[in-house]
Amino acid sequence: MKYNIKNLFDNTIPKQVNDFLNYLGTIRGKSENTIYNYKIDLILFFRFLKLYKGQVKKDIDFNEIFIGDIDDEFIKNISLSDLYAFISFAENFRNNSNYARARKVATLKSFFKYLSSKAKILKENPTLELESPKIHSRNPIYLSLDQSKALLNAVKGEKYEERDYCILILFLNCGMRLSELVGINISKIKNDTLSIIGKGNKERTVYLNHICINAIKNYINIRKEQLPKVLEEDKDALFLSRNNKRISKRTVEITVKKYIKKANLDSDKYTPHKLRHTAATLMYKYGDVDIRSLQQILGHESVSTTQIYTHVDDEKLREAVKSNPLNDL
Repeated sequence: MKYNIKNLFDNTIPKQVNDFLNYLGTIRGKSENTIYNYKIDLILFFRFLKLYKGQVKKDIDFNEIFIGDIDDEFIKNISLSDLYAFISFAENFRNNSNYARARKVATLKSFFKYLSSKAKILKENPTLELESPKIHSRNPIYLSLDQSKALLNAVKGEKYEERDYCILILFLNCGMRLSELVGINISKIKNDTLSIIGKGNKERTVYLNHICINAIKNYINIRKEQLPKVLEEDKDALFLSRNNKRISKRTVEITVKKYIKKANLDSDKYTPHKLRHTAATLMYKYGDVDIRSLQQILGHESVSTTQIYTHVDDEKLREAVKSNPLNDL
């Protein structure tokens, strides 16, 4: 990862947070997106603590609370009850879901572990007894096979047909994350394989089927028309925007939403991430793909994350029960 130098010198946040974020980027190799989420959680946490401990006026705008002056002594006095008060605040005043609060707990645990084991600011870690909200697993939302075909058909005749069709094809066939798709470089495409940078800045190989290969070839032929206007830094980007730059995540989100609507599907329900779910589900339902292979395809660190797809095909379970030989008695 090319670490963002701007994270090194932010005097609006505590020095301890700055040091922690730099540690995540330079030593742990966390992605910029992950580091940004940690930063947002910790800013919220320290603003809350200043308000909670009466160090600012109660009528102050929460977003205007300055936390750049927090020192080691302030941090040493943070207790387990303070941490639970923050999680309660996130639930009752920020309307955070169990998932969002669990993420904040994970941020706090990581931060205080760093303070106690790496920075040596704390002798004891107050998050050791901090419990995380229980997250109830939910079946993934995905398009059916017919809905997927309708989505692809919705691209026909559009101005950026070849590019947008290629985007949807890669989502629906390879199960990529949005960040992985916008980061694709042409130089990383070799025959039927594609190397992408996934979550946690980890590189993995994606295997392309013939429809993906054809979609990429067709788009690259059209893409050549833009190349003279593209800056050197973006020339290797597979997907280009109408402004002749590497396409942004927001542009892809808007593009997907456009075709979801055109295909008469629920644009609030289906997002680029749901297309990733769709690819995984279609592979599991129709491709006889085992869970370990699916884990590698999706780039999941733990197979437990992939197991949500084992619950989506009730028809298989129904047929399995019917196949019991005692069913014929």
